[in-house]
Amino acid sequence: MVIPSRSFWAGKRVLVTGHTGFKGAWLALLLCRLGARVTGIALPPEPGPNAFELLRVRPLMAADHHADIRDGEALAARLRTLRPEVVLHLAAQAFVGRGYAEPAMTFAANVDGTIHLLEAMRGLPGVAAAVLVTSDKVYRNDGAGRAFREGDALGGADPYSASKAAAEIAVAAWRASFGAALPPLATARAGNVIGGGDFGAQRLIPDLVRAAKAGQPLLLRRPDATRPFQHVLDVLRGYLLLAERLATGEAPPALNFGPADGEIRVRDLIAAWGAPVDWRQEDGPVMSEAPRLGLDSSLAAGTLGWRPLLSTPGAIAETARWYAAWRNGGDVQAEAMASIDRLLPA
Repeated sequence: MVIPSRSFWAGKRVLVTGHTGFKGAWLALLLCRLGARVTGIALPPEPGPNAFELLRVRPLMAADHHADIRDGEALAARLRTLRPEVVLHLAAQAFVGRGYAEPAMTFAANVDGTIHLLEAMRGLPGVAAAVLVTSDKVYRNDGAGRAFREGDALGGADPYSASKAAAEIAVAAWRASFGAALPPLATARAGNVIGGGDFGAQRLIPDLVRAAKAGQPLLLRRPDATRPFQHVLDVLRGYLLLAERLATGEAPPALNFGPADGEIRVRDLIAAWGAPVDWRQEDGPVMSEAPRLGLDSSLAAGTLGWRPLLSTPGAIAETARWYAAWRNGGDVQAEAMASIDRLLPA
């Protein structure tokens, strides 16, 4: 088992963009647990229950800045002041459905925002590594069902997927054109990340939790679609190991992080939830999505020694445990810290 190095992260000035989102909040919590000095740049958290507030991340951080990465000048000024040693870029418009509703905003956040960060880092001294997070949906999905590898063609038939593929192309272009003035950087492509504290719209587990709380049946768009579901801590461990490798040696320009046991059907995740779930398939047209999506993570295994610590059933059980604690009024920050200490022991 390869885990992030506490000696590497302790005392490091780490910038996390998007720290008020689901994955960003868990990442900030994990970095603080590793002893890093974490600063965040993000929009305020979404209204309603959210991971950033439920996990009580803000008091643990060195600084919490609310800003929009679409404002390139403000972002560059902030980075010049912060002088980060490691940058982890998660800020994004992260919802497929919102991409259909607001395509221009999605491209502005995911492409322009990434370019603004690259420009802000260009010529900035002291940055040892930068990991820019995209998505498993960056690949041109021909429906063949083969697990994607890093060298496969990029694409995207919907605005969200296309914007993430475009962000990958932008990172590659900046690396090729301005690499001498940029820190070592790589993109990270993860599958469908699950874990406590996700309350995003049109996401399977948040929809399940909301339906159960309201006493209503869960509506599924495509119960037989397959996705690479995996726990948030497994994915974040990959991001941190990639950042460490960039800072201390060579690393591939892009890496997949997917579950060891492959993708599963949506209906199978529901069956494994641990409690009965009343569900039905949505009537009428639903937004276009690929029926199957899988990732080949052998390159991450070979270069970083990264492999998931949790199986897909284990990831589901870990996630269900957090939401049970939340429903029962428990201390969900303590629940998250216990998961960190259990899965990533010192």
